[in-house]
Amino acid sequence: MTRYWMEALAYRDSEEALKSLYISYCDCIMRYLFMYVKSTETAEELTSDVFFAVWENRKKLPQIIDFKAYIYKLAQYKALNYLRDKKITYIDLDELSIDVFAYTKTTPEDDLISKEVIDSINQAIEQLPTKCKLAFKLVREDNMKYKEAAAHLNISVKTLEAHLTAAMKKIKEIIGKE
Repeated sequence: MTRYWMEALAYRDSEEALKSLYISYCDCIMRYLFMYVKSTETAEELTSDVFFAVWENRKKLPQIIDFKAYIYKLAQYKALNYLRDKKITYIDLDELSIDVFAYTKTTPEDDLISKEVIDSINQAIEQLPTKCKLAFKLVREDNMKYKEAAAHLNISVKTLEAHLTAAMKKIKEIIGKE
């Protein structure tokens, strides 16, 4: 379906197509940007910048094979440019916290999960090494395919699988202690 909207955007300058792409990717991109900038307002602003860039480059969209990888890379560039412009020259990814449950929409069943369990899961995720944390977020939270996430992190699929296995083992270990 994404391919349809990309072509409608490229060939017909369809604002409806842009809106559909925005609805499909907005929350994931915002969560991803929040990892870098640690500010909801800045993440929202950068998300708008990402979709403005998609609109500005809409004529090139049919050439893009994997839109999801494209939009995540675009978001990454926007975040890094923002941080560079703000003169933040060093980012320690180990110090970045990732709230897996930020900006998620919940169902009534999800609301039954206690705050303690959510806090425990977030604490467990925070204790993961950087690559494990990013691998976990991209695959489990953003539903990226292993191949896409591995390419995004510049690692092999086997290494990604190892990171995910280590992440799940560590999370289960921490949750099991509580």
